[in-house]
Amino acid sequence: MAPPSADAREAALRDQATAMETFLFKELLRASGTGAPSITGERSQFDSFLQEVQAQAVASSGQTGLAEAIYRSMAKTLG
Repeated sequence: MAPPSADAREAALRDQATAMETFLFKELLRASGTGAPSITGERSQFDSFLQEVQAQAVASSGQTGLAEAIYRSMAKTLG
């Protein structure tokens, strides 16, 4: 089996870097307690979903530069 092309490798690394940024932002949102409280004052069952969508939006925007930094680090490490 032939090794993946350079373009395929780059795309895979960028996808992983964006996934890592998404995960990190989701954890930041979870730890900060963001989300609308329910009527009872407890966490809503949809908080996790909302945090995931918000984290994906931040990561896919590319405005923080975190995914790019993660990508560069992985690319450098993997040569």
